[in-house]
Amino acid sequence: MTRAAVNDLILHHYDFSCFAEKARLMLGYKGLAWRSVEQPPILPKPKLVPLTGGYRRIPVLQDGADLWCDTKLIAQELERRAPSPMLFPPKIAGAANALAWWAEQQFMRPTALYVSGINADHMPAGLHEDRAGVHGVPVPSIEAVRKAAIRNLHLVRPQIAWLANMLDDGRRHLLGGEPSIADFAAYHVVWFYRGRHIDCSAVFDPYPKLLAWRDRMAAIGHGRRTEIDPDEALAVARAAMPATPRPSRPQDGDPRPGERARVRPSDNARDWSEGEVLFIDEGEIALLHEDPQVGEVAVHFPRLGYDWRRIAA
Repeated sequence: MTRAAVNDLILHHYDFSCFAEKARLMLGYKGLAWRSVEQPPILPKPKLVPLTGGYRRIPVLQDGADLWCDTKLIAQELERRAPSPMLFPPKIAGAANALAWWAEQQFMRPTALYVSGINADHMPAGLHEDRAGVHGVPVPSIEAVRKAAIRNLHLVRPQIAWLANMLDDGRRHLLGGEPSIADFAAYHVVWFYRGRHIDCSAVFDPYPKLLAWRDRMAAIGHGRRTEIDPDEALAVARAAMPATPRPSRPQDGDPRPGERARVRPSDNARDWSEGEVLFIDEGEIALLHEDPQVGEVAVHFPRLGYDWRRIAA
């Protein structure tokens, strides 16, 4: 079974998620139509977990009975479906991926702690408790969250200066004249500074070229978005079958297609997704998962940033 047309894409997200903003902007850059399913920012997520087999993070991209988790993998899937304009231009793909990894793994975390701390009294009810549960740590007090904001401001300022320095020579984007995955990954962090109740974006005021780049990225827009009910997305999955995968290329020690495995994010997350391996290569692992609400679906995960375990027969 082949995959559906690009305008059959469904994005599961919520509006204040910075990673969802990265996905929305990539869809806009590719000029794609997509259907929007608003999911809750905290557990329970009864209209998402049946699709993902336990994976609870946002965003998730859906086409029929296939689900792609994590914006790293969503970017690659969008590039396969709509190769132009490119997110991974061949001549700069290595540098673009390295910058994207820095933005998401090093720049984002202190940013989230700073912005969330400044907005400690304005975050959705239960969010602090939910995020503590994700990472298996005690629930922080509001005062502790505020103090963390000040500590993390000292970590974000030098990284903001690095980002600004990349644009000091007047280039329009981080690695040249056109956006790459590096721009989308860095932009979603910058976007978060003004994405909450208290605008924290004054930290960028000393850097007019960075602000101009931010505004150019924002102007890309989100493509053609249509709202649908979460139950419609479940029905779409229930009526479909997972697409025929590309040929697998297992590495040494990998589970083979047909074996059972489980996958979870490697940043102390505790929620495993389990299933039969449908596809695996050096960059992706897809598990077949079955749920009474949706039937059989294929849940795709990136290898980088994720742990996997073979499940004994």
